[in-house]
Amino acid sequence: MASSVSNLSPYAEFKAELNQIQKHKWLASEKEGKDVGFDRALTEWVSAHRQQWRTERIENDSKR
Repeated sequence: MASSVSNLSPYAEFKAELNQIQKHKWLASEKEGKDVGFDRALTEWVSAHRQQWRTERIENDSKR
């Protein structure tokens, strides 16, 4: 039985989101040639990517 996004624990959701923020931090840091820092990466990711990421997770979950 596949677990749905809505059935994941809050901790599992937090970990999945944190992973995406860390990926964004790495990409942004690579692009700028310096560490952009977690706070900046978090702010950028939330404002630019979070909603689409959540929507895609829900859509992908409904296809399972």
